[in-house]
Amino acid sequence: MAEGEATSVMIIGGGAAGMSAASRVRRLRSDWPITVLERGDYVSFILCGLPYYVEGLVDDESRLVVYTPEFFRMERNIDVRTGHEARRIDTPNRLVEAVDLESGASESFHYDRLVIAAGAQPVRPRIPGLDLDGVFTLHSIPSGMAIRSFLGSQTVRRAAIIGAGYVGLEMAEALRAVGAEVTVIEALESVLPGGEPEIAALVDEELRRQGVDVRTGQLAQALQGDGRVRRVVTSDGALDVDLVLVSVGVRPAVQMAREAGIEVGPTGAIATDSRMATNVPDVYAAGDCAEAYHLLTGRPAYVPLGTTANKQGRVAGINAADGNAEFAGIVGTAGLKVFDLEVARTGLTEAQAREAEFDPVSAVVRFPSHASYYPDTRDLTVKLVADAGSGQVLGAQMCGPDTVAKRIDTVAAALYARMSVADIESLDLSYAPPFATAWEGIQLAAQRILEKLQR
Repeated sequence: MAEGEATSVMIIGGGAAGMSAASRVRRLRSDWPITVLERGDYVSFILCGLPYYVEGLVDDESRLVVYTPEFFRMERNIDVRTGHEARRIDTPNRLVEAVDLESGASESFHYDRLVIAAGAQPVRPRIPGLDLDGVFTLHSIPSGMAIRSFLGSQTVRRAAIIGAGYVGLEMAEALRAVGAEVTVIEALESVLPGGEPEIAALVDEELRRQGVDVRTGQLAQALQGDGRVRRVVTSDGALDVDLVLVSVGVRPAVQMAREAGIEVGPTGAIATDSRMATNVPDVYAAGDCAEAYHLLTGRPAYVPLGTTANKQGRVAGINAADGNAEFAGIVGTAGLKVFDLEVARTGLTEAQAREAEFDPVSAVVRFPSHASYYPDTRDLTVKLVADAGSGQVLGAQMCGPDTVAKRIDTVAAALYARMSVADIESLDLSYAPPFATAWEGIQLAAQRILEKLQR
């Protein structure tokens, strides 16, 4: 960089992390040139809303776009290049080589600071038939538009979803809502793999109550058809289908970074420090392609969520602009809606706590959503996990018809504060008959754990 020349910032990826980083650099450095390379047509998009778009609750895909590329160009003076795919990072010469996907032309971009926010890619299982018409993944606005278009133009009586994670279960509801018979195929023995079995059992019960055919412990082996998918063959037989959604998870997009000598951590995502800096000077990573520090285990974790992407992107942008910020870390807080149930989690499950070399103790409590004498009280369930040696709270999962998704936030805050179960029991939480009971459910669970520890 010549003396007096403004520092240039290059960002690979226009999702939540990339645009958060770009916006933060612009706020701090009004005169620095900022270029964003995004292979798709959209930036600043909300992937979490795609199941509701497919269902029709969101009437137009534009509502899943926070800001357009034109907004960033005109209002924030950020050079957003949609339809441009980064192909190679030359770290010694500080260049990013990209291709204009419309013209096929190649171009090299110089950078002084680089933020990699390349996101994640859907996992494609090694089964024949994935290229048949009517087989989809849900990982982008165009993929959601393709599913919705297919549902609008084709008769879809029977749909199969391979994978019973968050997106798969949200899409089970969406496809039932548009009139399809839905089968969920999961290779593991329960829905919500990696969750607490007591909570997963309640979700399984709700799926079946809503008419979803749940097939756990079955492996999808092949998709068959005559150009369009007609059948799913599993380890336990076959079923006829008109549409298949493959939703078996995502993996971080790291190949380009790895080839450039940027370190990939034990989770398979890009390794960073608390400033989101990689092992290469002036190169940062954020979002679904990057690891996150887990506050409870003290180890890197890969938990790709939009909330984390926004925070990591903000930190990366501040530091790329010569600021000083740190990403505090995660505890793995997430929630989803499955028909009439809210499901939420934070921290470690009992099994994860044991793997992390804690001595876990837990309690499962069923409790009313509010005072029993007030109309429409609902039963909620919480499982709270703590460390037997220290009494530290390690995690919780909740399930119920309402108010669960925000109730979990109390436990998430407790995890950040390193609270004990005794601290949870003593919390001064809000109470009024329409909203809660005098003892909140997590406090009842804390009491049960304290009783176990005192025996």
